[in-house]
Amino acid sequence: MAFTPYQLFLAGLMLVTGTINTLSTKWADRQTSEFCDGSGGNITFEHPFLQAVGMFLGEFLCLLVFKFVWYSTARYRIDRMTYKGDASSAIVRIWPINIKKDIQLVDGEQVFNPLIFWIASIFDMLSTCLSYFALNLTTASSFQMLRGSVMVFTALMSILFLKKKLTLVHWLGIGTVVSGLVVVGVSDLLFDKTTEGNHSGGEKVIGILLILLAMLFTSGQVVYEERFIGKYNIPPLQAVGWEGIFGFLTLGLVIIPFHFIHMPGSNSGPEHRLEDVPEAFCQMGNNYIIIIATIGNIFSIAFFNFAGISVTKELSSTTRMVLDSGRTLIIWAVSLALSWQKFFPLQILGFVLLVIGMGIYNGVWISIYRQCFGTPASDRAALLPSYDDIDTYTPTPGSRNNPSGAGVYIAPEKDIING
Repeated sequence: MAFTPYQLFLAGLMLVTGTINTLSTKWADRQTSEFCDGSGGNITFEHPFLQAVGMFLGEFLCLLVFKFVWYSTARYRIDRMTYKGDASSAIVRIWPINIKKDIQLVDGEQVFNPLIFWIASIFDMLSTCLSYFALNLTTASSFQMLRGSVMVFTALMSILFLKKKLTLVHWLGIGTVVSGLVVVGVSDLLFDKTTEGNHSGGEKVIGILLILLAMLFTSGQVVYEERFIGKYNIPPLQAVGWEGIFGFLTLGLVIIPFHFIHMPGSNSGPEHRLEDVPEAFCQMGNNYIIIIATIGNIFSIAFFNFAGISVTKELSSTTRMVLDSGRTLIIWAVSLALSWQKFFPLQILGFVLLVIGMGIYNGVWISIYRQCFGTPASDRAALLPSYDDIDTYTPTPGSRNNPSGAGVYIAPEKDIING
């Protein structure tokens, strides 16, 4: 079946914005700028906590998009008796835009307690902060490849906490991914002796460990969402937005005491605080590129989540995984073109093993074989979600389709009204 122009647009948007996510953050991290007192002209921009706040702000923008579509299609859905909100709401009556079309982005229930997303946002916060720390110590391409470990951790945690049983094919995929991770890590440690910013080449092992730890928290987020949120049929864009709100508020409060914690080796400011927001804004003011990269990252997060969710709905989760692998390749190519890193052939082997392993685990290669040779594919669990957007909110009531493949019943009943 040929792709429609809209589907091609969504695929391209996901590929571009997903690439910008990582590259814009790395671009900001590579910039040098003076602190408020004029010192630190050769110090790179290292403010992972503030950057994580920006990431959550980007996720919050998804909720604004959801609300815009929700109210813009409200009167149309009221006429069709499919509106699940308050039809007598003043906002519905005065909303100036009336889109007369069914838009899947707002499909789902509105009876849930938003606080269920707070724990998920904590996992997301820990993962994001550690990831941004790691990105200061490693190359963008290695960072992106090592994030593939989320599949391994999620599978193992699903066995422990969701009582999921893996098949031999799943274990083969996991083993292949682990092999790819080892190859990428070895390539970084043995062959790449270049430094990242103000850090020595030896600190790359710390960066690799931080990425793996970050993916462990991401896996915890996936398992939590599957266990406690998967029973609700919540529109994904709305769910991402709620996590953005809770993450933004939580981390925004946490970085206040971080300002009073001094940490030797920190490059956040002349006083070496754990996070120094005033110095971060001074560095931004002294180098406009940091501002451009930060704003680009915030908006790319929002558009990437929208595009990723839409690709899953309009095309398939298989297409989404292929695109996610494609952006890793683009990040690698751009990093090489900009001389942000050196070329090491061993990384090609690592990347290929990662893609093959993920394809085996998620059944991509079996699906492609069946499509090529006309064998009908059986129903199976949805693919593992990507790191930047964990989509666990779309299953229909009574189904067992969850991103990590664990069998969790999706109950049709709802309990608490979402305010």
